Amino acid sequence: MHLKHSTEFERVYAARRSAQDATLKAMVAPNGLEHSRLGLSVGKRYGNAVRRNRFKRLVREAFRTNREQLPSGFDIVVIPRTRSEPTLEMVTSSLVGLVSKVARLS
Repeated sequence: MHLKHSTEFERVYAARRSAQDATLKAMVAPNGLEHSRLGLSVGKRYGNAVRRNRFKRLVREAFRTNREQLPSGFDIVVIPRTRSEPTLEMVTSSLVGLVSKVARLS
């Protein structure tokens, strides 16, 4: 499942629980569901449409393949922090580490 509506994104932003590293920033808020949901916020500053879509594909794949390592019951918004092209391994390690860190604090 993915976050689709602006109200869902605003709820995560309002929770003000986030962590970041050199690759990405993860904002997390409890959602009251049994599963976690992912939202992506990739602005035009990151690059052209090809770069933005590639980043989104990488994050979606990292989320899909590592669902069992991520805590359940959270809405997650991911924002890129690097201008360079991240690899799937970079995105995966950042996503799992940051979301786990923020979820422990919640």
